[in-house]
Amino acid sequence: MKIRIKSNSIRYRLTKSDVAALVKNGRLEDSVDFGLQKLVYEIQIVEDYELSATFNNSTITLFMPKKMIDELANTDKVGFESARHPLHLLVEKDFTCLDNVAEDQSDNYPNPLAEKTL
Repeated sequence: MKIRIKSNSIRYRLTKSDVAALVKNGRLEDSVDFGLQKLVYEIQIVEDYELSATFNNSTITLFMPKKMIDELANTDKVGFESARHPLHLLVEKDFTCLDNVAEDQSDNYPNPLAEKTL
């Protein structure tokens, strides 16, 4: 799971195993260790209708409706977003990059644009 934060926007990118873990466990967590403090970021599955988020005790929690994660896991749907609050939220599948990158992408989803660039 990766997060990208810019201004008033948070984007979560999920690999295949991230989506599978969310379906199985109902939550997913990772963190960044700054030495004296940690920033924790997580997703929790909830019975709700839209994405929402909180920030408490150095933890960003994104609440994702169960229906959304089921659709992400079982269809070609790329992601979900919510811009109804002051905070713009986006959860999407992590696709393989079209450029050569050094990071391991073996667990990423196939990029739908890859066929178009051949």
